[in-house]
Amino acid sequence: MQLTDSKESLKCNDTMELPDELRFNSGHLVTIVAYSILMVMSAAGNITVLIMTIIKKRKSKSRIHTLIMHLSIADPLVTFLMMPLEIGWSITVSWEAGDAMCRIMAFFRMFGLYLSSFVIVCISIDRYYAVMRPLQILDVYRRGKIMLMLAWVGSVLCSLPQMLVFHLETYPNYTCFTQCVTFNFFPSHLQEISYNLFSMLIMYWFPLIVIFYTYSSIFMEICRRSQEKSEDKIRRSSSGFLSRARVRTLKMTITIIAVFIICWTPYYVMSVWYWFDRSSAQKVDERIQRALFFFACTNSSMNPIIYGIFNIRKKNKTPIRTTTIETRLTPLSLSVKLLD
Repeated sequence: MQLTDSKESLKCNDTMELPDELRFNSGHLVTIVAYSILMVMSAAGNITVLIMTIIKKRKSKSRIHTLIMHLSIADPLVTFLMMPLEIGWSITVSWEAGDAMCRIMAFFRMFGLYLSSFVIVCISIDRYYAVMRPLQILDVYRRGKIMLMLAWVGSVLCSLPQMLVFHLETYPNYTCFTQCVTFNFFPSHLQEISYNLFSMLIMYWFPLIVIFYTYSSIFMEICRRSQEKSEDKIRRSSSGFLSRARVRTLKMTITIIAVFIICWTPYYVMSVWYWFDRSSAQKVDERIQRALFFFACTNSSMNPIIYGIFNIRKKNKTPIRTTTIETRLTPLSLSVKLLD
């Protein structure tokens, strides 16, 4: 929301004189409908996956179930905090909840998004070590707990600046109109750009690089192992498992990266455009700008579905053959077991 100067301010009861962008309009209506639909879909998906994960976790102590459970906790923060905020804000147009709530909601508006991205990073790293370092099984659970703790702490630390930069500001032209904005906080435009670029780096580029590197490494390693020729029966059996794991990993890799890029890239392209050429970016229809942020938020709705489809699977009903201690201790077999 841009605050501009004027020679005279209007009284609070002159609401009919407010410009269209400061009054409830068709853009706000579209936002309300879109976020309401997304919130219902996201809530249903997240709650379903969370319940499934808790049930699966009781039956098995798989780390992936624990990680998905945290992801299913992170994304509802977006669903039940950020989305209702966007809906209520669109209804009132101006910010009516006061300065303290402005800062608190600014924190939670980003906290869920940061946490969701960081948990995705945890899952990627966990899958990486499961395949690339299968013999380090004794450190697996301790590493998982540490990564999750860092994800939560990191999300809090990255979101705290929001409580400083966002504040209640009165529109100079219309004294009755207040907004929760960053206006007048940054001493220079360069500092504002630096802050926004930092947020983009942590929330977008860092997870994207980690996801791409870890899953690419996993896929290449599985391909390499599955192509190894050996007459050993155990090795051939493991290769069969790896072939299925390879296909599943490839599908999940493509889906994760594609959804992440598709959801977030348009929003950040628009953001970068706005940061470096604000005058031309402001000419873009406000409804398009709202739609881009809405589209980015759908990533939080898709995450549990993706990981649920590829990781929370029904147990194979095929009888399991008895294996020897040598089979269980084979690094190749450990890779498959840990990958599942």
